[in-house]
Amino acid sequence: MRRYPIHDDFKRYARLVPPITRQTLPLLRAAQHLLPLPSPKKAGVSLRRVMIRQGVHSIEAQLIEPMKHSDPLPALVYFHGGGFVLEAAPYHYAMAMTYAAHTPCKVLFVHYHLAPQHPFPLPAEECFAAYLWTLRHVKTLEIREGTIAVGGDSAGGNLAVATALMARDRSILPPCAQLLVYPVIDHRMQSASMRRFTDTPMWNSLLSRKMWQFYLPSLPAEHPEYASLLLAPSLHDLPPAYVESAQFDCLHDEGIAYAQALRAAGVAVTMHETKGTMHGYDIVPNSSITQDSIQKRIAFLKEHFANGRTCASPAVL
Repeated sequence: MRRYPIHDDFKRYARLVPPITRQTLPLLRAAQHLLPLPSPKKAGVSLRRVMIRQGVHSIEAQLIEPMKHSDPLPALVYFHGGGFVLEAAPYHYAMAMTYAAHTPCKVLFVHYHLAPQHPFPLPAEECFAAYLWTLRHVKTLEIREGTIAVGGDSAGGNLAVATALMARDRSILPPCAQLLVYPVIDHRMQSASMRRFTDTPMWNSLLSRKMWQFYLPSLPAEHPEYASLLLAPSLHDLPPAYVESAQFDCLHDEGIAYAQALRAAGVAVTMHETKGTMHGYDIVPNSSITQDSIQKRIAFLKEHFANGRTCASPAVL
C-alpha cells in the first residue's frame, strides 16, 4: 500500500482496508454486532424501533428524535454506508444522532437488506418504501409536511439519490433535499480517481469492483439509473443537493461528476471537498475537519428544512 498524505487526525485508519469477500462477509457482520453503539441519552436523543412492510419483506428502522424539541419537526430519512454489504457501524448511528440533536430533526435510520443475498433492486426499493412510509405518516410521526429530506454516506448516498429519482418518476412528493456524503454514483468506474486510488485506506477501487459485483450482478434493462445514477436520462426536478467528497477516495470524482450533472440540469448544489481525508474519515468525530463537515451538513439541512417543498410539487400517495 502506498502512503498518502492523509491528515494526522486520521492516521490510526491510514492503513485499514476492510477484507470484503463473499467468505469474510459473515465474519465482518458478526464482528459489527460486537461493537458498542453510541448512547442515545448522551447524544440528547431518544430512539425507538419501527417496522416497515415492503412486499413480503419487513424493513427495520430506528426513529431518532431529539429529546428537547417542539413538534412538529422536519425529518431526514437516512441510509447508512457499507458498500451495500455491511450493516451500520457505530459511527453511522453517531452521525444520525448528531443530525437529530443539532439540526434539530427526526431521523429515520433505515436498515435495508444487504447484498449479495439481496442485490439490486431490493435495497433501493426498500429505501424508497421507507421514504414513502415517512410521507404517509407525517401526522402520526409529528413531522412538518414538506420537510422530509433523504441522505446517506457512500452506498447510502447512492440509495438516497435512487429514492429521489423514484419519487420524481413515480409522481410522489420529492424530498426537500438530498444529503450525500462521499456517495457511490457510477458502476462504470471510469473516473480518474477510480483508476488512481486502487489501494487507499478504508475504501478503494478494488473494493468498489467487488461491491458492484455483489450489488449489481448484471445491468437491468429497466431503470438501470436507480443503481448507477449517472445513467439517468435526466436529473431535472431533483431536490437541492449537498455533495461531500474525500480527497484520497476512489469515489471522489464520481461525487464531483454528479454535482456537475445536477448543476447542468438546473439543480442547486452545495459542494464540499475535504482535504487530507480518505473515505469514511468522519469515523473520527473529534477531528476539526470532521466537525467542520458536520456543521456544513447541518447548515444545509437547516436551510432546506426552512424552505421545504411547496404545494406545487407532485404528491400522489
